[in-house]
Amino acid sequence: MSLMFQRQCWNPVVLLVAVAYSLISVGTEMSSLQTNRENPIKKALQQPEKVNKLLTMVQKQGLKSTFDFIEGKLSKVAPLGYSCSGIVVEVPADITNLHPGDRVACAGAGKANHAELVSVPRNLVTRIPDGVPLRDAASTTLGAIAIQGVRRADLRLGEWAAVIGLGLLGQITVQLLQASGVKVIGFDLDPVRVEKAKASGLMYGFVSDQVDPVAEAQRQTQKYGVDAAIITATSKSDAITQQAVQMTRKKRQGCCVGAVGLGLKRSPLYEKEIDFLISCSYGPGRYDPGYEEVVWITLIPTCVGLKTAICVSI
Repeated sequence: MSLMFQRQCWNPVVLLVAVAYSLISVGTEMSSLQTNRENPIKKALQQPEKVNKLLTMVQKQGLKSTFDFIEGKLSKVAPLGYSCSGIVVEVPADITNLHPGDRVACAGAGKANHAELVSVPRNLVTRIPDGVPLRDAASTTLGAIAIQGVRRADLRLGEWAAVIGLGLLGQITVQLLQASGVKVIGFDLDPVRVEKAKASGLMYGFVSDQVDPVAEAQRQTQKYGVDAAIITATSKSDAITQQAVQMTRKKRQGCCVGAVGLGLKRSPLYEKEIDFLISCSYGPGRYDPGYEEVVWITLIPTCVGLKTAICVSI
């Protein structure tokens, strides 16, 4: 007997949470604010796939109407914040494993915002274990982003990693790698960040503009290069990406967790057969409305003479 499954989804089921702590991600939020200040026409032109639609709109509605439309769309300031913790206030009847008064951590840009109250889909909320302070739990999303970057880098016990960028995300990444038995070399332009990473256990930390990062990585690894270079920095320049590729040994990988220029050169990638990977936020399910916003699924197995509906909570 063969079964065929049909998937049907309901509207998102969300919880109302009173925020206790909300994490400020300086790099991400400064980038968002700078983008909001840009000229709306310039921002539109940075999205080439939409230019043809705008040209069609100009032909049909005129230049002024099109400009007003663009300005209205792009001048809106997006809510900031994507990681917070708090107390559940309201829970829909469909959700039975969380209740008002529960302590939870919330994730999601545009959902776990800097606000007194947030409305967050069930799949982006998790109960905080007993003994974990609300303040610490507010960094859950950032920790998940760091974990996904470490997973993508696919390092083993005793291997070498370079972490380029020792902001909050880089600091967490360094600690995760060291807890996994990976030897870490850290780089940042800010001496304070380097010292903070060393205070947390980083053995090899360097201020990027005071040394040659590529040469230093070669020196620490006896000229073999690191097994993975993880980028946790923010920069419009391609220089960091080039450094990551250059300091990586043959047949291993670079992994970009932060937001940097990705002008890759073919030669070093080809000659060393290096894989350059992108780590997408907190991993599988990110940017997928079917995961982030939908809680209930109907699976309808059908065969000859049989049709049954089953509701499953995910």
